Amino acid sequence: MLYWYLKLPNFAASINAAFMNIDDFITHIEEEFDDLTPGTLKPESIFREVFEWNSINALILIAMVKTEYDVAINAEDIANSKTVADIYRIIEERVS
Repeated sequence: MLYWYLKLPNFAASINAAFMNIDDFITHIEEEFDDLTPGTLKPESIFREVFEWNSINALILIAMVKTEYDVAINAEDIANSKTVADIYRIIEERVS
């Protein structure tokens, strides 16, 4: 019973969300997208210009955010965001 907390739904995502910072968020994005070289993204990066942006990549980002942070974002959130920092702020607001 030492590992009871592993059985809680979304435990890892809750921990990630509680201790999230923009550098970790960027690392998760860079790991998720094969087209990105680590160190490419910055908070001020306009994500649509850094690599080919399409609806599949939007879905991948939405799924990554849900899995890693247990936060739901949608296509409208992404459409209203310009930079990586804009998306991060949306996630940060929903964690709080």
